[in-house]
Amino acid sequence: MTLQQSFLIDPLLASMLDGLQEAVWLLDAQTLRVVHANAASMQLTGYTPEQAQEQYVDVLCASLVQKAFWQDASNWVGGAKFLTEICTANGLLTAVEMGVSSIALNPRWLMLTMLDRSEQLRHESELDMLLAELRATLESAADGMLVCDLRGGIRAFNHRFAELWQLPEPLLVQRDDAAVFAHLEAQTISSESQFTLLQDAQDLSAPETSEVLQLLSGRVLERRSVPQLSRGVAIGRIYSYRDITVESSSATELRLAARVFESSLDGIFIADADGVIVQVNPAGGQLLHGKAVLGLAAWTLFESEGGPVSDLLELAAARWDVGSFWEGNLWLKQSEGQRCAVWLSWVALRDGYGRLVQSIGFMRDMTMQRSAQKQIEQLAYSDALTGLPNRLSLSRHVQAAITAARFTQQPFSILFLDLDRFKIINDSLGHDFGDRVLKLVAQRLSGLLRPADVLCRQGGDEFVLYLHDCTGEGASAVAARILDEMRQPFMLDGLGFSVQCSIGAAQFPADGLTLDELIRQADIAMYRVKERGRGNFSFYQPQMSAGLLSRMKLEHAMRQALDKGHMAVHFQPQVHIRSGRIVAAEALLRWTDPELGVISPAAFIPLAEESGYVVALDAWVLEQSVQEAARWLAMGMPVKVSVNVSALEFRQPDFVDRLKYVLEASGLPAQWLELELTESILLQEAQEMALRVHQIAELGVGLVIDDFGTGYSSLAYLKKLPISKIKIDQSFVRGLPHDAGDKAIVGAIISMGQALGVELVAEGVETQEQCQAIEQLQGDYFQGYLCSPALPAEQFRKRLELGASEQEPRVQQYSSDDDASGIHIAGLQ
Repeated sequence: MTLQQSFLIDPLLASMLDGLQEAVWLLDAQTLRVVHANAASMQLTGYTPEQAQEQYVDVLCASLVQKAFWQDASNWVGGAKFLTEICTANGLLTAVEMGVSSIALNPRWLMLTMLDRSEQLRHESELDMLLAELRATLESAADGMLVCDLRGGIRAFNHRFAELWQLPEPLLVQRDDAAVFAHLEAQTISSESQFTLLQDAQDLSAPETSEVLQLLSGRVLERRSVPQLSRGVAIGRIYSYRDITVESSSATELRLAARVFESSLDGIFIADADGVIVQVNPAGGQLLHGKAVLGLAAWTLFESEGGPVSDLLELAAARWDVGSFWEGNLWLKQSEGQRCAVWLSWVALRDGYGRLVQSIGFMRDMTMQRSAQKQIEQLAYSDALTGLPNRLSLSRHVQAAITAARFTQQPFSILFLDLDRFKIINDSLGHDFGDRVLKLVAQRLSGLLRPADVLCRQGGDEFVLYLHDCTGEGASAVAARILDEMRQPFMLDGLGFSVQCSIGAAQFPADGLTLDELIRQADIAMYRVKERGRGNFSFYQPQMSAGLLSRMKLEHAMRQALDKGHMAVHFQPQVHIRSGRIVAAEALLRWTDPELGVISPAAFIPLAEESGYVVALDAWVLEQSVQEAARWLAMGMPVKVSVNVSALEFRQPDFVDRLKYVLEASGLPAQWLELELTESILLQEAQEMALRVHQIAELGVGLVIDDFGTGYSSLAYLKKLPISKIKIDQSFVRGLPHDAGDKAIVGAIISMGQALGVELVAEGVETQEQCQAIEQLQGDYFQGYLCSPALPAEQFRKRLELGASEQEPRVQQYSSDDDASGIHIAGLQ
């Protein structure tokens, strides 16, 4: 008797079960042995009805957990339905939806139903993978992404979108579309016209839109959108947002170029679980220059600075294992052996079971950034004007030499070179010309060095040379060659000229163990050369530091002298030869220090010029002189005051405005003020200086050419500029009346001045013979010790009062020994 007969299966019930499409097993509720199996179960389980009736239900169990389920009747009492896997007769696992229920006809039976769900799960897995890919793509995009449906409702957005719009955490949690749009509109200018997402979503006539959004914060976003289609039917719209704030602030052309570059899509490749490329987007194809890469391992497309990166997949997988992504700078190998720098971000895609199924790589072209970085590095280590290495580059070379010297004991030398009187070139011919001269000097010096040596421009007209493996004897030879070479004329714009230099040298390790120490000692040695006449070379000696300290002390005292009242303006009269009447007075600066005593202008004026402090001194002298002249005028003694102006002060953009202010504040009419300028000032930047001279003349201030005949004389400016007076330099007066050459020069200058209608003053007149010679040459005015040295303001005032009270002029002769410091302020004498 069969088991079916023993349980008396109703043939009608058996027929009904066999007619079902669903697999059904009837089980003995006590033993869980199969009582009956319908025909559909054979296709699912692989057991024929006859074979099934010889089995127990645990033959289907694929795991111990499933077997434990059947061992506890409470799991199915009252029925159960669940998704599981069964083990078929051929050993395969199949996903099924299983149901267990009692049969009312026979309580000893259980009905086990099984519905094949393997195909459904496969579709769900593919869908999960697609969604994961879309999510990863969305989150890895460099732009902010927003997806809306046809009603304008938000379906999705990525982290970058939330970051760009600074969405608060509550909005991210609530996902309230109205609140999100209100937040966006509150941040934009002209929000009514900017946010039309619903209209855009329904307008398929515009397949792609692009617009610029101006935020209240000042940031600028570019928004682009395309319709989202499903089987050719619009289901919404996709928006991308990119921050273009930097580009929008650039010039129109540059901003357009930057926007085109920034708006370009990143190159993207998709690889399978083994890292083999299965798809590349158009931007990626452009980066690859059309190179065929499908079927190639992704890591074969890249290389690092050191060469191939065969372990790139392992590096990326290590990041994927911790739920992150790999990114870094690499070289992308293009077609025809070319390559470009890219920033690669490589992201893993996993299925619902956490298994790696695909990966996506995002490639951003970094060629321009790499090029810019190289330019920045070049600028950081080279001088912008000459192209020579700068101080930072020199420091690297010297530090390497110092490090190597610990093992090799190899010496080296540092030369500090300064161009002598280079300021004259700048002042007379302009800074543009001076810059071109510096380039010529750099070229000439470079030609004298060995490959291992380094020539550095320190700044201004200073150069530093590192002489590799060079002793003192070698440094002397190099310095001698430089001095000889620099004595050779330069040619520029058809003009021939010479540029001499002074050189100081220091040796490693005798004079210092660091670059700063060596440059400082070489600089001190160079200054010693300048003090001894320039155009030479000297090694550093320890005793030189004492002289430098003295110079520094003098400069420090000079900067405090004005505030402490240690400086004063003295006045030297200019006298009409025939009447003996004082017609003007030159203002000269004098300095008496409580500790250092009387400081000669020859000592402190060069310091003031080198440091730029001469501008402050000039301004103070002008103010004091104008105030004193106003006192003379108020006392009924109308005498002009003549003030020297340095080239640096005259070039100040606000000089004319300050001059107006000083005159207005003092109440002195402009015709009682004269400004003494050297010829070099008038010749430098001639057009600009001529404009300034005319502005001063329009005020009524007199303009005087000082030390005429000693500078870069050009008679052309005399007829073009409103010059009121010329001062004949004392070097021509000193030889009168016996030197025929001086007499001829002075006579020629006087004749020229009379022809031009300007007054002439002979400087440095110390004897009656000189005064008589000038008078015989038809000169009108003189200045010098014959009349008076420069006097303090109070004494000069008394001198004026004395002259005003007497009818006869009182010309008193002084010895030049009475005041040996008769050098003008501004150091241009």
